[in-house]
Amino acid sequence: MLPEPSGLPDPLPEPAVEDLRLETVLSALSDPLRLRIVRKLLLDSEEFDHTCGWFGLDRPKSSLTHHFRALREAGITRQRQYGLERRSQVRVADLNSRFPGLLDLVAEWNPAEGDHAG
Repeated sequence: MLPEPSGLPDPLPEPAVEDLRLETVLSALSDPLRLRIVRKLLLDSEEFDHTCGWFGLDRPKSSLTHHFRALREAGITRQRQYGLERRSQVRVADLNSRFPGLLDLVAEWNPAEGDHAG
């Protein structure tokens, strides 16, 4: 996990670590597109956080906004507002402390060839 740079904007509202609930996290991850987003952040992240465009998803902006909000509200990702864009990162330390091994499973997940969610 990359260190947090100084001078970041405050995160958008998210659940506190002690309020993270397994059923909420699993529900958010049950969508194949959201699972792909989290997996890509875990495996391919080269910066601290990423804009929606970095993911290369061919979806309407309103659809992506919905998916990224669902991940943030479940406590899986943290989002920060930079002017007109929001950037995301996985809450690795928080999720590992609450649900050890869960992110390892997400990282090891291999999408089925017939899965066209992304």
